Parts: sequence; structure tokens; C-alpha cells
Amino acid sequence: MRIAFAADHAGAAFKDELLARLERAGLGHSYADLGGDGSDPNDDYPDFAERLGLAIQAGEADRGILICGSGVGASVAI
Repeated sequence: MRIAFAADHAGAAFKDELLARLERAGLGHSYADLGGDGSDPNDDYPDFAERLGLAIQAGEADRGILICGSGVGASVAI
């Protein structure tokens, strides 16, 4: 399974940690990091929600995990 990850500035550290743990677990999935590195406080969830949704729609990923500071905005954006 191809799983894409994206995060806004508030969720970037958690995204990075989650990706690292999943890769170490060796589950046989492929992971794509679609951005959000936490360096820009103007990185907001709608930008990354769109990026993630388009990747799934285009068949570049089977599933996606979007991480934002509260989870509320991300759930509305998708």
C-alpha cells in the first residue's frame, strides 16, 4: 500500500516521527512525505489537505494521513 503523509506547521514534528517509526517497523508499505516541515508558520492545513487529496485522486497514493495542530481544520478541508 502507498501511504502519503502531509502536515501543517503545527503537525510537522509528529508527521516526521510517525514516518520514521513506520519505516523502522518494516511493514512493507511505501510512504510519501508531501510536505510540511514546520519551518514556516504560514504553512496552513488547507494547502497540505489539497496536496494530499490530489495525490490520492491522481493514484499516487492509496491512502493519506493529514496532520494538523488541532485536527479540526484538516477534517473540514478534506
